[in-house]
Amino acid sequence: MIQRDYLIIGGGIGGGSVCEGIRQHDKKGSVTLVGGETFHPYKRWMLSKHFLRDKIPPSKKLPCMDERWYDTQKIEVRLGTVVTQFNIDRRLAVLGNGETIEFKKACLAMGSRPVRPQVAGFGLGNVIYLRTIRDALALREMSQSEKMIVVVGGGLLACEAAASLRQSKVKVAMMHRHPGLLNRYLDPETSAWVTEQFAKQGVTLLLDSSLNGFEGKTVLRNIQTKSGERVPAGVAVVACGSEPNLDIVRNTPLSGPHGSPVSDYLETEEKGIYAVGDLAFYPDRLLGGMRRQTHWENAREQGLVAGANITGKKRQRYEQIPYFWTEMFDLRLDFVGDFNVAPARVQLSGAYARSRFVLRYYQGEKLRGIVLCHHSANDVEAAKTELRQALGK
Repeated sequence: MIQRDYLIIGGGIGGGSVCEGIRQHDKKGSVTLVGGETFHPYKRWMLSKHFLRDKIPPSKKLPCMDERWYDTQKIEVRLGTVVTQFNIDRRLAVLGNGETIEFKKACLAMGSRPVRPQVAGFGLGNVIYLRTIRDALALREMSQSEKMIVVVGGGLLACEAAASLRQSKVKVAMMHRHPGLLNRYLDPETSAWVTEQFAKQGVTLLLDSSLNGFEGKTVLRNIQTKSGERVPAGVAVVACGSEPNLDIVRNTPLSGPHGSPVSDYLETEEKGIYAVGDLAFYPDRLLGGMRRQTHWENAREQGLVAGANITGKKRQRYEQIPYFWTEMFDLRLDFVGDFNVAPARVQLSGAYARSRFVLRYYQGEKLRGIVLCHHSANDVEAAKTELRQALGK
């Protein structure tokens, strides 16, 4: 049996950052990182942006840290490996190859997986769920020969993928069940403006269209809407949300309906077991309530905090203003704060016509979120400070 001080399950940025946090405070403890992909932790956010349109190889630009870092830090990395069983009481993890790791402390960082709509043909060839390097490589190759690619969805990933494909001179259509893109995060007027930018770039918009199924024998031929329309497509990119990878802890206290519940130290109710990134359902000390974030910056920061806390040599709360950003065509949007509830009032500074503005979203008289279009990193930091002050934090 293999014995380790720390077991990190998940090879994304969350897991990699936990390793980094551990080594900042414990130079000698034995660490094993187990990841299902065959790549070291990398910048997953690039897959729908630069990687998809710039044709860069996986070995360039994507890694978060040089692979040699793990060797020099004496961190064992097991790639292409999954954990099939996780025993909380005995502190044991069984790997796909049958080996067992006995651990003192562990961190769950398995991330999330794309939601696969339960419709006919969701598993056909050429229906892509963009999550990994392999998915992005397959999509890049298919895009070189396909006449039309349909992106199903209207959120961040869908918009980024559609923009990148269109910038690569591919004909792209977007099918979205709502009348405007990014409607989950933006007010109706701004959503309509973003939608208009996609139309100007030549993206065919199939809005207010609900997916009914994918048609084809082995590979995709058409996409059917609930209204009965058939849209010809050789490739579909499905971006209809994600769900946390909690299968190995299902039906345990480590799994809940909204993720893995953790304290503000990112520790589960099982002492010595932590959760970060797309899994962690954590108390938001600044905006209030419980929250699960599915963005790269969140996983990165949580990993560093959990890595420090798991060593027992530093104890710090996770306390961050939620933040994420997106890049589509020549647009750059930064989101600071809470966008889970539609704003009661919107304050616009700047102008849509110049593609440079700031939106402030209010619930009653309380500022809850700030959207910046084409602003500097300093402006983003100033927005975080403004929101903190508005919250009295």
